[in-house]
Amino acid sequence: MSSSPSAAVRAAYDDLVARAALTADPAQRDAAGELDRVLQDLLAAKPKRLFGLFEKNRAVRGLYLHGEVGRGKTMLMDLFFAAVPFREKRRLHFHEFMDEVHNGIAAFRQSARGKDDNADPIEAVVKPILKSGLRLLCLDEFHVHDIANAMLLDRLFGKLFAGGVTLVATSNMAPDGLYKDGLNRQLFLPFIALLQEKTVVASLPSEQDYRRLKFAGQQVYAFGSGPEVEAAMDRMWLRITGGEQGTPGAVESIGRQILVPLMAMGAARFDFADLCETPLGTRDFVRIAHQFDSLVIDNVPQMDRTKSDAAKRFILLIDSLYDRGVKLAASFAVPLEQLGADDKTAFEFQRTLSRLAEMQSEDYLAKGLRAEP
Repeated sequence: MSSSPSAAVRAAYDDLVARAALTADPAQRDAAGELDRVLQDLLAAKPKRLFGLFEKNRAVRGLYLHGEVGRGKTMLMDLFFAAVPFREKRRLHFHEFMDEVHNGIAAFRQSARGKDDNADPIEAVVKPILKSGLRLLCLDEFHVHDIANAMLLDRLFGKLFAGGVTLVATSNMAPDGLYKDGLNRQLFLPFIALLQEKTVVASLPSEQDYRRLKFAGQQVYAFGSGPEVEAAMDRMWLRITGGEQGTPGAVESIGRQILVPLMAMGAARFDFADLCETPLGTRDFVRIAHQFDSLVIDNVPQMDRTKSDAAKRFILLIDSLYDRGVKLAASFAVPLEQLGADDKTAFEFQRTLSRLAEMQSEDYLAKGLRAEP
């Protein structure tokens, strides 16, 4: 196994295979090699200090990795992002990035400068990104479905690439399949050409949906309390992570950090109180649903009227996980039908109970993540 920093992704992948956290897959290992190529090029293109100032970032050819759901794209992106040794990097879901862009455009247009007929809102959005020194932009689940995004991507990424930003993206479809049959798609074709020029397009074929294997035939909910329930959740966690215990981490949400007690292999483990007895809201839960494909939640209590706020957050959390298709394993103090006892949230809670029941079904567990929250 190579100890070279420029081969760090493949080394990390091989280590997971050696620890039996992953089953060896030649296609995944080849993709890890492609990510190592990007890493090596980024390290070689590190900006140099000239006359006391750093030279302009030099973009290197990135990677666009596509394949069907459950093939390990997110896991490989995890390994790559962790291996990149500099701080001038960002990773987020494609639609979250585009939300930031649209919000920036809207704010600029409402400003005094934005009212000038010659004002360029895309330039205004890109300028602070480049000024921050960003070198690497990692976008999960690149998926173009609406004309608002389709019509600005060519200029947006043209300016980012020109400014020295390297793109690494994952997607369920090849570039030629983006915005397929969309309105005025011919206007979108220059962006596809730009994407193919600025990234290496690589497929991740696989015979196996690894995410589905984690949950096949599993009882994902436990009820009651005590050592037996805790042990059942521990076993479920280790099955989901391939035996990895996990480490603490954080999720960035609206400029702040949501602490994650344990995260590993695209999964996160929280206590109910971590999520529902702290001041989190819908956008936070959507961010968590985009960050992880599986969640384990311990110690979900019966929610009487003394836990009205927690119950409301739990409703929002389950809505976000369900809409995204995230897989849930959880321990509950009481059976599902006894969870809610608060008149203020009774109607909404019935929908939550229905969704919880569906989320433990084989049909739900066999499906992939949905592209939209």
